[in-house]
Amino acid sequence: MMFRFAYPLLLMLLLVVAGWLFFGLRKRPPSITYSMTSQMVRLAGGSSRFLGKVPMALRMCCLVLLVLAAARPQLYNVSREIRSPGVDMVLCLDTSGSMQALDFKLDGKPVSRLTAVKKVVSEFIKKRETDRIGLVVFGEEAFTQSPLTADKGLLLGLIDKMEVGMAGDRTDIGSAIAIGGKRLKDLKAKSKILILLTDGVHNAGNLTPEQAAEAVRTLGIKVYAIAVGGEGLAPFKVKTPFGTRIIQQRVELDEKTLKKVAKTGGGRYFKAADTKQLDEIYDMIDKEEKTNVKIKEFFHFKELYAYFLVSAIILLGMEIFLRITFLRKIP
Repeated sequence: MMFRFAYPLLLMLLLVVAGWLFFGLRKRPPSITYSMTSQMVRLAGGSSRFLGKVPMALRMCCLVLLVLAAARPQLYNVSREIRSPGVDMVLCLDTSGSMQALDFKLDGKPVSRLTAVKKVVSEFIKKRETDRIGLVVFGEEAFTQSPLTADKGLLLGLIDKMEVGMAGDRTDIGSAIAIGGKRLKDLKAKSKILILLTDGVHNAGNLTPEQAAEAVRTLGIKVYAIAVGGEGLAPFKVKTPFGTRIIQQRVELDEKTLKKVAKTGGGRYFKAADTKQLDEIYDMIDKEEKTNVKIKEFFHFKELYAYFLVSAIILLGMEIFLRITFLRKIP
């Protein structure tokens, strides 16, 4: 729930109330001439000066509450109705052993490829407010980490928990594409896309990436392929009897196959050698796969002015009561 004033300009009247209070305090009270004023002070008592200000304080609070009531304080919330579907997409993310290579950087510090991917993919998901997104994780095996959902909090939590090797150390690209396609095939979205991200070579499973891409394309699914990292030597963190060391290991990247997958799937191929390029690629896909979504907003209000108005009336009644009883003025 959120709070607002329906007529905030009326709050300017509080300045008038403040001015009235200022001049009221400066105004000298009515007085009479009496030769024995010291005796009158003793008769009045020490607290009379304070009590004499009580009606004015009550009047000021009453006026403030009336101004607030006139400005119509409200609690409200907003609900949305989406009139047209967004894009349905599945993100196929490689978590094989090679994704622990430390050739990416975040904030100037070397991080693993998977750490960089998790950050960029999380930012991408946050931008796709009206889309349903699913996650497929693959290595030596491929499995659905999340079916398609609009719950972005769930997706971000699952991505945060992804670890290198959670699906095995080898790379089965064909099965990843096939499982992603299976998640999308029966949906009636205007646009269905599959984003494949890997840093390796297809070296596990019986279904080739090209066959999988051809199969999902017949289902009306567009395939984007993103190659992460490069070929040659890359730094890896390795545990040894002498502690954790950084060593150079050779990595491979089958760009030829990934280009075929993207071409067969009717999408595009990208290569990201660092975090900045990876971020730019996802931004590019985000712009390409936009859909016009009609959103109707409903505002639900709860009026609060009655609380202020009733309080003002109570304070006014207290002031009148005090003026005609305990604090009555004698002409």
